[in-house]
Amino acid sequence: MTELSALLADGGPFAAQLPGFSARPAQQQMAEAIAAALQRHRTLVIEAGTGIGKTFAYLVPLLHAGHQAVISTGSRALQDQLFHRDLPRVRRALASPARAALLKGRSNYLCHHRLQQLTESGLLGSRQQAQQLQHIREWAGRTRSGDIAEMAGIAEDSPLWPRLTSTTDNCLGQDCGHFAECHVLRARRAAQEAELVVINHHLLFSDLMLREQGFGELLPGAEALILDEAHQLPDIASGFFGSVVSARQFHDLIQDVELAQRSEAPDMAGLPRCGELLRLRLQQLRATLGDSGQRRAWQARRQQSAVQRGMAELCQAAEEYGEQLQLAAPRGKGLERGWQRLQQLQQRLAQYQKPAQHGQVSWYETSRHGFMLRSTPLDIAATFQQCMERYPATWIFTSATLTVAGRFDHFVDRLGLTEAATARWDSPFPYADHALLYVPQQLPQPSDSGYLPAVITATLPLISVCPGGLFLLFTSHRALQQAAQLLETVDLDDRRVLVQGSEPRHVLLERFRAHGRAVLLGTGSFWEGVDVRGAALSAVVIDKLPFAMPDDPVLQARAALVRERGGEPFVDEQLPQAVIALKQGAGRLIRDMQDQGVLMVCDPRLFSKPYGKVFRDSLPPMPLVRDWDTVRAFMVRLDAQLEQQRRQALGQAG
Repeated sequence: MTELSALLADGGPFAAQLPGFSARPAQQQMAEAIAAALQRHRTLVIEAGTGIGKTFAYLVPLLHAGHQAVISTGSRALQDQLFHRDLPRVRRALASPARAALLKGRSNYLCHHRLQQLTESGLLGSRQQAQQLQHIREWAGRTRSGDIAEMAGIAEDSPLWPRLTSTTDNCLGQDCGHFAECHVLRARRAAQEAELVVINHHLLFSDLMLREQGFGELLPGAEALILDEAHQLPDIASGFFGSVVSARQFHDLIQDVELAQRSEAPDMAGLPRCGELLRLRLQQLRATLGDSGQRRAWQARRQQSAVQRGMAELCQAAEEYGEQLQLAAPRGKGLERGWQRLQQLQQRLAQYQKPAQHGQVSWYETSRHGFMLRSTPLDIAATFQQCMERYPATWIFTSATLTVAGRFDHFVDRLGLTEAATARWDSPFPYADHALLYVPQQLPQPSDSGYLPAVITATLPLISVCPGGLFLLFTSHRALQQAAQLLETVDLDDRRVLVQGSEPRHVLLERFRAHGRAVLLGTGSFWEGVDVRGAALSAVVIDKLPFAMPDDPVLQARAALVRERGGEPFVDEQLPQAVIALKQGAGRLIRDMQDQGVLMVCDPRLFSKPYGKVFRDSLPPMPLVRDWDTVRAFMVRLDAQLEQQRRQALGQAG
């Protein structure tokens, strides 16, 4: 046994310090592979199944060898878990003196200037917001980090936070009166002095793009770069390598200018009038674009006369607003920054009055009150490779879901990692004994108008016998809402139905865990990054295979590019994306060695289509059943086991 593996062995320092720790051969092997890649300065791509303990597998070789490293995660939740829980454990076990820092994007830190600005303006939407602002002001006087995650009583999606945090656009930099006490600046300085920095993918790409534009890097130089939850990287990179302009950006600008004008130029009455006209033109263009929830190609839409007129009127209103802002800019730093921001927005908006650049697809998306215009590159491999070359380090990519039927081709091709070494370790969880994959028989095809009602009908027996809670995961918000309406007409006894969108995600998860027998309906963000262990989650139901919508403009453009290069769009693009998404959803079920449950995938195409085998071969190795009686018997046994455990726990407590 090598020295590194010995650290993660049963007799090592982790076993001595962490109750319940046991050696995992796959974890030891992964740590050895990462150590070798670090020593040889070689790019490595790793798929590590749930339960391997990949966090320790990369932290141990980093800290043991004393490498200066940046660790990037896909979510703020994992970022906090890594920094506040996992990293301290590894440092204690190894007695490592390495300094570590947590660095997030600007929107995660309280801005003293904007807090003062909002407090003095008194422009709050409700009494509740006024009370929350008072709590934030009290917290502001004692917090050291300024990280809004510390404010447990106020949701991260509270409308107050965007008004109390800064962006690259509205930050005053050295001209700010609170520059010396800026939480963002302090966090960056701590990161520059640390050996180990924990960031997230959005911040990573912000830094890469800033370096590309010559503004200097935000993060310290590193010998190693670990990218956890790496399956998210291609889509995140595509967003950063493209461009965007939105109604929200204009509305935020107008709001910031209004606040600045109150203190810097209260006599300029023409400025708010022009701001109101700009708001009106944004609303009119939004109405012209039609229903909420659209995601369509822009080039054909922009040529329609009503859209052309709406864009022209919006640009004219922005021009008039800019004239007023230019006059006001010398009156104060806030107004000066506002004028600069407007010029940038005007330049971006002008791009969408022209044909899309070669290799890009322009598209638009509508929400209830706003819209977004985006330009996305179709192939990011070359750009990503240029970023890697400018950021010299050993790059390690890892996730539980990178392969399709055991192959890394799709992931490495999208990022241009064709020369990278690859390694894969399956989950150590006992899927064969603890889980079933249930595919109901005699369901209609997903294209059938009666498909979703049939899915709910097939799910009801599972709900009735499930001893714990259930996740019902849907591939669209429309299906989720339809399912919620159908379940309202059904008597589910003591079960509580929780629906995504009714409350913040973290609140729904807290209620789900506390109830123990709830039914949670989710889509999008509930397919990944959600960790519910124990009997509280005993079944996961997936309505259908998560293929992207065929009319998605980015998918259509990429399909055309694949076809142009001689490939097959479905096999090379659509299928791999759907397989990885299904693996993420399936991964919600078993999160611990003791977890048990049923994964129910309702889509009959798992057997009626040749590609169904690719999906089946990519899922964890659990028994596949199609008859209901086997599922019912499994759940009855699980219920009996859980009841016995409850009685034993009560007996011990007594």
